[in-house]
Amino acid sequence: MKVSYLILCLIAFCVTGAAAQTTSKNLEYYLKEAESISPVLKDYQNLQRSAGIDSLIVRATGGPQVTASSAGMYAPVVRGYGYDEVLTNGQALEALLNVNYDLLNKKRINNQLQSIKIQSDSIKYAGQLSLYDLQRSVVDQYISAYASQEQVGFNRDVVRLLEEEEALLKKLTRNNIYKQSEYLTFLVTLQQQQLVLQQAELQFKNDFATLNYLAGISDTTPVKLTNPKLQADFNITAQGFFNKRFDIDSLKNINQRNAVQFNYNPKLGVYANGGYNSSFVLQPYKNFGTSIGFTFSVPIYDGHQKKKQYQKLSLAAKTTSGYRDFFTRQQQQQLQLIRQQINQTDALFPKINEQIRLSKDLIEVDSKLMHTGDLKVADFVIAINNYMAAQNLLRQTNINRLKLINQLNYWNR
Repeated sequence: MKVSYLILCLIAFCVTGAAAQTTSKNLEYYLKEAESISPVLKDYQNLQRSAGIDSLIVRATGGPQVTASSAGMYAPVVRGYGYDEVLTNGQALEALLNVNYDLLNKKRINNQLQSIKIQSDSIKYAGQLSLYDLQRSVVDQYISAYASQEQVGFNRDVVRLLEEEEALLKKLTRNNIYKQSEYLTFLVTLQQQQLVLQQAELQFKNDFATLNYLAGISDTTPVKLTNPKLQADFNITAQGFFNKRFDIDSLKNINQRNAVQFNYNPKLGVYANGGYNSSFVLQPYKNFGTSIGFTFSVPIYDGHQKKKQYQKLSLAAKTTSGYRDFFTRQQQQQLQLIRQQINQTDALFPKINEQIRLSKDLIEVDSKLMHTGDLKVADFVIAINNYMAAQNLLRQTNINRLKLINQLNYWNR
């Protein structure tokens, strides 16, 4: 019974292990993991929340400001030496509650709130750009890992085919149908392909580890990557995501102009206080009181600083406009180039598939001839090499197409 139980446990363990090894993961899984784990994206989210708090602080500064203040002073006069009591009164105590309110600050507060909104939009743009960059890197690495995985599978099939032919060729060589030198030539080819398979497996492990690293995944359990079915968006947008940064810079420039103007507007404020203020010289118990007043200021001359600040902002606006025009032209050229490369790549597939079909047919014919000893081993090796070259070209072309689509979808937002 113990032996049977142990066998069942081993079988269950093997089945579980095999199931774990054949677990499939798609591109969407890695994108979601990378987005949920990235500390950079969380940092931008916190910065946006912080900007929301800043707007509440600015709104609070627009209302009446209430402060409590207190001050005390004692200036002793010893044997006639000391401060003049006419000036100091000898001692004083002040305890006041002050209320200040700026009557003309509404537009200034609104401009400050607009500045915070622009800052929040800038943070949102930077966070979205960081997300797009992360997605592009993950997709690109996923494509590389998937290509390495497919290469491993193809090399295994080739090695399996060569091993089957090697067993047959060994038997034919023993029967003196083929020379020993021809068998050794084939054996060298087999060993080379076995080494190529080992290199492909190592490359897949490295690409897969890099994919997990970019996505922030610490689990190194082997998985099977599914085909990344990327769809190309050929509709080029006129005003896309990347142009938003120039719009934000333009709004920031306008906001700064308004801030300069508000600094030169008249300022009118009122204040009131109440409390205790006494020098204790005469009836200190009656020195409770209150006062009200106003403050008014208007700038007259400061050396034309306002004009100079406007000139700086005008130069900044021209710089932004120049960068916008340059980027727009480059983006359109880049999108057209990528789209052209995708179309040229698509045109290669029929020719490559035809080459694969012919190479495969040739291998089948050569294999039958080799079984009867009517084919040189070198010709069979050449046929296999041609087939492998065509298959590698197909995979590489497909991978290049997927990476081009990734670039197209990134810039065409």
